[in-house]
Amino acid sequence: MEKIYTSLGLMSGTSMDGVDASIIRSNGEEQYESIFDEYFEYDEDLYKDLVSLRNKISSAKDIIINSKLISDVERKITLFHGKICNKIIQENTNEIDLVGFHGQTIFHEANQKISKQLGDGSLLSSLLKKRVIYNFRANDIINGGQGAPLAPIFHNLLINNVQIKLPVYVVNIGGIANITIITSNKNEDLKSYDIGPGNCLLDEWVRKHTNDKYDDNGKAAGVGKIDEIILNQALENFDNIKLSSNLSFDVKDFNLNFVRGLSYEDGLSTLTKFTSEIIYQSISKAIKINQNEKIKILICGGGRKNLTLVENIKKKLSNNITLNLIDDYNINGDFVESQAFAYIAIRSLLKKTISFTNTTNVKKSCTGGILVKNY
Repeated sequence: MEKIYTSLGLMSGTSMDGVDASIIRSNGEEQYESIFDEYFEYDEDLYKDLVSLRNKISSAKDIIINSKLISDVERKITLFHGKICNKIIQENTNEIDLVGFHGQTIFHEANQKISKQLGDGSLLSSLLKKRVIYNFRANDIINGGQGAPLAPIFHNLLINNVQIKLPVYVVNIGGIANITIITSNKNEDLKSYDIGPGNCLLDEWVRKHTNDKYDDNGKAAGVGKIDEIILNQALENFDNIKLSSNLSFDVKDFNLNFVRGLSYEDGLSTLTKFTSEIIYQSISKAIKINQNEKIKILICGGGRKNLTLVENIKKKLSNNITLNLIDDYNINGDFVESQAFAYIAIRSLLKKTISFTNTTNVKKSCTGGILVKNY
């Protein structure tokens, strides 16, 4: 009989504000059950350490220069993950077979084939007395891929499980926005790539001007006035810098320079419109709209809660396209990524493929992740 694994997935995104943790049960293929989801916020000191460290790193050379600081923050990050995992393990009756540890991305440069995640898998395994799988991107990069995005295989599982008529486009709006195009139930047919900025510019603007970490429900963006001249110039510049070979981005690929000088609300409104326009244009390009075909778009990630951002996208879509939150299909849109890494960890353990030629640009489909058992 095929084994069903119980896997704990850990995901910390580019907002760097905390960790999403999920437990799932799966065979690494079509069987899947969600058991547990919870968010654990970083304390203020760890959050500041992470932001400060990321601000110091803008090249591969900076990784070497700051190696001591990176090691120190990596240890803090891993201890934080260990603490929350032990709490989860103690409070759940399910015996955890393995842990999928994504780690905290501090630098990702697709063109240089560098992706640096903080997270000591060996230390975490020792703390938890569990098998840990981490460093999911390395093998993909070695084989010519960009190391991201890796969640598409899980998007495919979710969509096929709820049996939505295809084609379906899953748009994840995290710090970076990405899209997964699902036209069949075969993983090899998946297409995916990063779109551009998701929440990263909006959150950075909010943090610079207030004590908040994000624009709650997009309320402040709904108050301001969009500067159309600045917006159009920024969109033109984005088109010029976006390389067709770039399937993945880092938050450092984008900056706030074009809205400096605007008021808080006007800057946020302009940034929100800029972000929504990029997402809309990417959707349009992906669909190559056939007016006779019904298209369904499902949004997940924290950006789906920004009502101004979502409404901006909805307004531009043609009648044959419906846009829904993934939550409308009884899937918690906050924990898609953490569940994804629980699922990917199982596939990694079983040496199954996790990335594909049309998801990360890897030369041929490959597995990934490093398994460690340090106890």
